[in-house]
Amino acid sequence: MNLVDYFCTKIKEMARDETLKLKWETLVEKLSNRFSEGEDLDIESIIYLVGVQELGQLHRGFKKDEKLNLMHIAICKLLEPYGYYEFDFYDEDGWPHYTVKEQLPTLKAGEQSVLMKEALVQYFTENGYLG
Repeated sequence: MNLVDYFCTKIKEMARDETLKLKWETLVEKLSNRFSEGEDLDIESIIYLVGVQELGQLHRGFKKDEKLNLMHIAICKLLEPYGYYEFDFYDEDGWPHYTVKEQLPTLKAGEQSVLMKEALVQYFTENGYLG
């Protein structure tokens, strides 16, 4: 790669990162205003909300193990468009199940965070919550 191509690639990455940052901040603000009492929701809380949405049982309480399962559902749903998971079936209680299509690559903590934020922004954009 020559120097011009390198700088063009870096400029595109910076623009994409800035766009993601702005969309993420908008998403956190909107969800926090709706589901929190003055504090910003963290990424785990937003993933949990996706799990509840995907399960479709919005008006009930969940046990600790069910909350972990909700987060697993959300992660599968969020990473499905990236080719890591594929929806398989709903069980008799209405819980979605996914199969692993491709193992997740080993990512550093910052890379995991960026991937999940990108997936969350995409999810909420596709579902009409973000413009």
